[in-house]
Amino acid sequence: MQVEKLGPLNVRIVGGDDGRGGGTGPAVVLLHGFGATGTDLVPLANYIDAPEGTRFVFPEAPLSLDQVFGMPARAWWMIDMERMQRAMMTGQVRDLTKDVPEGLAEANAMLDACLDAVTARLGIEDRQMVIGGFSQGAMLTTDLMLRSERDFAGLLVLSGTLLAEHDWVPLMAKRKGLPVLQSHGRMDPILPFSIAERLRDAFAQAGMESSFVAFGGQHEIPLEVLREAGAFVTRALTRD
Repeated sequence: MQVEKLGPLNVRIVGGDDGRGGGTGPAVVLLHGFGATGTDLVPLANYIDAPEGTRFVFPEAPLSLDQVFGMPARAWWMIDMERMQRAMMTGQVRDLTKDVPEGLAEANAMLDACLDAVTARLGIEDRQMVIGGFSQGAMLTTDLMLRSERDFAGLLVLSGTLLAEHDWVPLMAKRKGLPVLQSHGRMDPILPFSIAERLRDAFAQAGMESSFVAFGGQHEIPLEVLREAGAFVTRALTRD
């Protein structure tokens, strides 16, 4: 594994010809969720059956939560933890569809700059790259995909949700035909399944080539999703 600073973010790179990002293969960029570390998703490179030579890049979120959690933890932006805990305790649907989180725009700009450095470092174009993430990382990559003009090969939305509906939905039309794989647990207590379905429907109505994997678990990435992710990544990176 190679650890580097690319643009404003620290990243971990695995795969390729040497296990450290070498070679000329395409790339999969995956962002971890709120409260995780920069190493959290790195093991997924061993389970996603991507084309030979694919490099995997794992950016680390810029905000430290070490003092909040009492252990290493990162965030792309801060969340209202009391609101989340209250919703979970009362069984209320945690509807973030009207939210534009403070710090989202800054995280978007940092990720965009990081991707500039990633493409330069790996010697690839945006169309040779699938981006995505888990939870907050899925939200950020969705936001960047919609607001930027980058020509990505595909988007992975693993247990994400619909944010900023008034901004996101009108922007989706320009991404008609983009391959998207979305997964979500039917029993997710953090980001409700019903809101994930709304995001799924918005993708479909915009004409994206979207697939939705519903599973019986909670806020997680089960093996069945990783199998689907491997097939999706292969299709996205090898299509004409």
